[in-house]
Amino acid sequence: MLSFCEAVLRAKSVQEIWTRHCQEMERYGFHRLIYGFTSFRKGNNFGHEDDLLILSNHPKEYLDIFVGEGKYRNAPMVQWAAQNDGPCSWRVVADRAMRGELTPGEIEVIEINHRFGIRTGYSIGFSDPLSYARGAIGLVGRPGLSQDEIDRIWRDNERELMVMNSLVHLRISTMPYSTGRRPLTDRQREVLEWVAEGKTTADIAIIMGLTPSTVEKHLRLAREALDVDTTAQAVMKASVQKQIFLNTSHTAAAR
Repeated sequence: MLSFCEAVLRAKSVQEIWTRHCQEMERYGFHRLIYGFTSFRKGNNFGHEDDLLILSNHPKEYLDIFVGEGKYRNAPMVQWAAQNDGPCSWRVVADRAMRGELTPGEIEVIEINHRFGIRTGYSIGFSDPLSYARGAIGLVGRPGLSQDEIDRIWRDNERELMVMNSLVHLRISTMPYSTGRRPLTDRQREVLEWVAEGKTTADIAIIMGLTPSTVEKHLRLAREALDVDTTAQAVMKASVQKQIFLNTSHTAAAR
């Protein structure tokens, strides 16, 4: 596990971390993974799809339905992970089914999962009490493994599995990532960084060699790309998503 942790800490990209994590989880009997993260959670869900980072090694055909058609919103374990921290066995879904507690939407998702051989697993919810961030990962048991066997694997390796999954979540959640929204342009990022450093539109126009109206245009387009109402909200959202980086070389360039 130490070599895995070192590799995750040294990784330079989200994809590098995710590829290594999928390989490592396979060793424990979890052959399919799906991870979701948002910095803009609303209520007890994961917020707007366009603000979500989703990583998975599930086949495209499944993801087109589960994510593309928004079925994940009715997935029992996604709902659980949106409201709870820590690990949970998928046994709770079977228990709820036996008690007749599942909604029609939840039953539909379970039927979809079964069509793709997704029957057993564990989910983990991750939260940040100081922000609107929320993350979750679903670990799917290898075909042929019963939920009893998955639960046994978890009990025997819970400490290692929680450390590895938590580390992956913490690393990914602090790295630049792409969502369903179009990324900011270089100009949009630069004007937001100058705003974050307290510069006025007139200041930014002089620094960047633009007209004030052009600066305002870049700010407006940045707000539209980020789907926010104010420039302050745009600075916050772009910073959280690591699309802009504050206190970089701008201060020196302005002197």
